[in-house]
Amino acid sequence: MGKLFDLKLVFTSIPELLEKLPITLELAGLAMVLGLLLGLLMAVIKIKKIRILTQVINFIISAIRGTPVIVQLYIAFFGIPMFFKYLNQNFGTNLAVADIPGFVYAVAALGLNQSAFCAEIIRSALQAVNEGQVEAAQALGMTYLQTLRRIILPQAFEVALPTLGNSLISIIKSTSLAFTCAVVELTAQGRIIAGRSYRYFELYISLAIIYWAITIIIEQAIKLIEKKIRIPDQVALLSVTEGKI
Repeated sequence: MGKLFDLKLVFTSIPELLEKLPITLELAGLAMVLGLLLGLLMAVIKIKKIRILTQVINFIISAIRGTPVIVQLYIAFFGIPMFFKYLNQNFGTNLAVADIPGFVYAVAALGLNQSAFCAEIIRSALQAVNEGQVEAAQALGMTYLQTLRRIILPQAFEVALPTLGNSLISIIKSTSLAFTCAVVELTAQGRIIAGRSYRYFELYISLAIIYWAITIIIEQAIKLIEKKIRIPDQVALLSVTEGKI
């Protein structure tokens, strides 16, 4: 009778699992970029209160937030090819559906999922910037782009950074569901390795250690970036305020 739990296997499996770490990070990185771009667009539309588009964006955000990520992955994996086939049959297009890898569907689904959360994060951060500073910049003759680059974005980025860091951690963990799109990333690699020895528990412990380590690294990196980008005036004001208290 074999061991009930093989501690050695937990650690010896990690190097083989890490072979798929680049795929996980690439998937998370691309999905995060897509989510930020779409989220910024959604946030601007909501801030500008464009009547019809705002209603559409609110519906999309509600639908994305109200459905599981794994369902969205399945919809992307099966729905996008069906849509392309429909275009080929009815509009005479020649889209090569079979040539699209599952990785693309996973990026699309995870990116769209992330955009719903990034939209609210970015909107809140942009609205947190003092309007008086924007008006003062305009009074000094700055263009909107100069105001955006010098006043709005630096402060908004600082406000949004911690939450965006949490979103990045969340999307890295969500990549564990990308096997539904036939993407072999960390978790799928763990399932494959465990299938050879039937030591699923040990392999999932190994995966938990890897994801935990990635989370710690990202958290520390975000803290370091926060210190680097902190606006000096705000640091001085915070110090004075704390001194008074």
